Amino acid sequence: MPYLVREHLFIGDISDAAKILQHGSDEITHILSVLSSTSISFFSEWRREIAIPTKEIRKVHVGSLRKEDDSVDGARTSLAPEKVLYSLENAGKDLKVVRMAVPLRDTESEDLLDYLDVCLDFIDQSRREGSVLVHCFAGVSRSAAIITAYLMRSERLSVEDALESLRQSREIVCPNDGFLEQLKMFEEMGFKVDYASPIYKRFRLRVLGDSYNRGEKIHSSKFVADPGLSAAKVNSEVETSIEIEPVRKPLYRCKKCRRVVALQEHVVDHIPGEGETSFGWHKRRSGNFFNKPEDDECSSIFVEPLSWMTAVEEGALEGKLLCAKCEGRLGYFNWSGIQCNCGSWITPAFQIHKSRVDVSTI
Repeated sequence: MPYLVREHLFIGDISDAAKILQHGSDEITHILSVLSSTSISFFSEWRREIAIPTKEIRKVHVGSLRKEDDSVDGARTSLAPEKVLYSLENAGKDLKVVRMAVPLRDTESEDLLDYLDVCLDFIDQSRREGSVLVHCFAGVSRSAAIITAYLMRSERLSVEDALESLRQSREIVCPNDGFLEQLKMFEEMGFKVDYASPIYKRFRLRVLGDSYNRGEKIHSSKFVADPGLSAAKVNSEVETSIEIEPVRKPLYRCKKCRRVVALQEHVVDHIPGEGETSFGWHKRRSGNFFNKPEDDECSSIFVEPLSWMTAVEEGALEGKLLCAKCEGRLGYFNWSGIQCNCGSWITPAFQIHKSRVDVSTI
């Protein structure tokens, strides 16, 4: 039996969803299925006697969304480009139930953030048109994480308060630790998935690093567009039209050939560590053991993987980052991580030495 969370919003398990899809419901008109597979056949595999008719409306893969129509830019998410983002269909008795299926595993390493926008928007729309059941297999972790995020966004609640409120409807809900960590990020980003936020950028790098460590090939769509080509386009437009005001943005140019290699928006901020005391702690030191260098400014910037980084795209674990124009050495990359001179360990790391670039604006 589904549990009422808010008006027109229910949480349940796969059995609750199956009954509605088979026999219909006087109240629930929409179902959000959060299972490891989007296919309706998952219900038949779970229980052989279940046969549910369906009529597909839309199936969306990551990277196929248009910015003007949808809020998710697939190329900027951590999801693989060939992965289904969601499947939308009419299903159930007389095809009266609108079902959205989202492929999500109940594991701590699973990427929840990149699915939140479509799920929460679907819940909003469903509540306007009728009532919606959000379910996973057991109704404990995945569905609870989605509804917790919905309560956070719609009522501006903290993770703890939203989860406590949900437990008043269903006591056993318990999102896994990985989901809870991502929900905390969601809260810190202002109850939205902000793809430009340093919080999301660090999360995205971690997901890409986990994918690399599992032996998966990192698709080129996961790389940020070459800022050198973008800057050239802007400069060309400025030269051919006096009506266009140049965009004043901090950027990094190769000191040798002046090619743009990164914009400030590509920089992934990190929390400074303990400086030189973090390195080689077992080595002998002269002078006062507790002395720290006065100048502890980071000597490098760490950026998102950019499309001009051919050595990265070729799949190497580590290597040099060479300028795409003059092939001058700008820094290094390592999927296992690099330690900044400030002491922080960045994983994975795409490091550009400040001594190899100049900062300017366009």
